[in-house]
Amino acid sequence: MSTVSQFGTAPRDRGPVDSQVGPQRRPRRSVPAGTLLVAAGTFLLTLAVMLPLYVHDRVALLPAAAEYELRLVDGDAAYLNTANWSWVDHTEVERNTAVDATANGGEWSAWEMTVDTSVPDRMVDHWSRRVIVDRATARAVNCCGEHVDGDRAVRQAGLVHHFPAGAGADSYPFYDAEVRSAPSMEFQGEDEIAGVPARRYSQAIEATQVPDSARDVPADLFTSEAEGTVTATRWLELTRTLWVEPVSGTVVNMQETRRETLRVQNSDDAVPLLEADLTMADAQVDGYAEQARVRSVLLRSLHDWAPWTLAPLGVLALAGGLLRARSHRAQERTDGQPEQDGREEHAEDDSRPTTP
Repeated sequence: MSTVSQFGTAPRDRGPVDSQVGPQRRPRRSVPAGTLLVAAGTFLLTLAVMLPLYVHDRVALLPAAAEYELRLVDGDAAYLNTANWSWVDHTEVERNTAVDATANGGEWSAWEMTVDTSVPDRMVDHWSRRVIVDRATARAVNCCGEHVDGDRAVRQAGLVHHFPAGAGADSYPFYDAEVRSAPSMEFQGEDEIAGVPARRYSQAIEATQVPDSARDVPADLFTSEAEGTVTATRWLELTRTLWVEPVSGTVVNMQETRRETLRVQNSDDAVPLLEADLTMADAQVDGYAEQARVRSVLLRSLHDWAPWTLAPLGVLALAGGLLRARSHRAQERTDGQPEQDGREEHAEDDSRPTTP
């Protein structure tokens, strides 16, 4: 039996493999010379513009949501114990401000604040506050259920606690919720706090009656051997000093000198209620200084360093890409000229008639 009859006819040659699986592949087009450099340069220049003009301003906003506490302490303060109306010297007084901030729209933050003043064995004062803060300016906004200790008729204004990013050597209104006004925070000079450059601002509040503070107190507090009670109001005299890292607007340290008195209505008679020179604990100062340092480096990078680095690199990349593209086109023209001349000469030879 022949080989053909056993195994069938031999397969036909079907040509190259590519013809069996589809149309022949076209050669890939190469990226024009210099395109990648031009694209990189354009991208770097765009970043150099967007980082300081847009990204910086977004990063500089106060956080929409945050929780923190400010703890001020005087280990040698004095106060009037209203449980038995006796004066207590050389005791520790602590003033703690707790802040719970939540987002209120895209540009505002709602701060729920509580302020507690205490001595080792008891609370001597407590009040609360709600304020809406503009995240760009760090100022209070009259909106959305603001109040001071339940008083919703208040209209808070000025800075609440933080300063705006880039705080200058100027004065800023700073709202004091106890006296319901915003005396000016005056720039005092340059200092260094925990290794961080800071600007010092000071606010002075002259003796001012605290609204809604009237209460009945023993009359013999003001006049010995007097009987019964009299109505007195609380008066506050305060000097507040803040140290602010200017790039981020972060308060890195603060002090308060407080002098509170009770005064009989329609009289100059007064008795001391609280005397304290309150300062922030060193550990808290170090923590806020480190936060300010990190935030300052980030903001400086976005506003100053990144543009001055990215812009020259972008210009160099863009120029390099354009020069490379131009050089490549010139080289193509040079390489193509002899071939074109050869084709023209060959065409002329073909056009000449042949002699039999």
